[in-house]
This record gives sequence, C-alpha cells and structure tokens, in this order.
Amino acid sequence: MRSQMPSRESLLAWIDQISFAVVEMNLYLDTHPEDEDALAFFREKAELRKEALKQYAEQYGPLTVDTADDRMSRSFEWVTQPWPWELKQKGGC
Repeated sequence: MRSQMPSRESLLAWIDQISFAVVEMNLYLDTHPEDEDALAFFREKAELRKEALKQYAEQYGPLTVDTADDRMSRSFEWVTQPWPWELKQKGGC
C-alpha cells in the first residue's frame, strides 16, 4: 500500500524547516569546523533537504534550478504553476 503523498503546503513547510536546519548548521560549522557530530548532522539534514526538494519537483515542479530536470526546463510548465508565495498558507513560503 502506498503512503499518502504530502500536500503542497506540508511539503513546503518541511522544506522550510529542514532548510533552516541546514543553514544554521552551515553557519555553526563556519566557526566549529572540527565538530564531527555537527558535520554528521549537517550532512544528514542536507540529504533530507535534497530528497524533499526532489519530491516537491516531481509532484509540483521545481523550486530551485538544481531540481529542474531536462523535461521541465524545456517545457517551462513550471511557469504556469503558482509561485510558493502565491499559495494560501499562513506565513507565505
């Protein structure tokens, strides 16, 4: 049985949360480059972010240029979809 796909809003919220963790860990590692636990945490969260962006791109279109595959980049279908800030969700994108 397939699990239910997350809604656009919940997937965007997850991407926001995991992106925050990645950026914060990146900043921390700038001043603590020898912290192996932090580096492992950063790598784990960066992979989760990559997977979430890929899932979003497959379901709703790319959010970033690196998640636009050849099919999408040639068709430019993503232009006709609502932009993340156009979605009716508390807090915007």
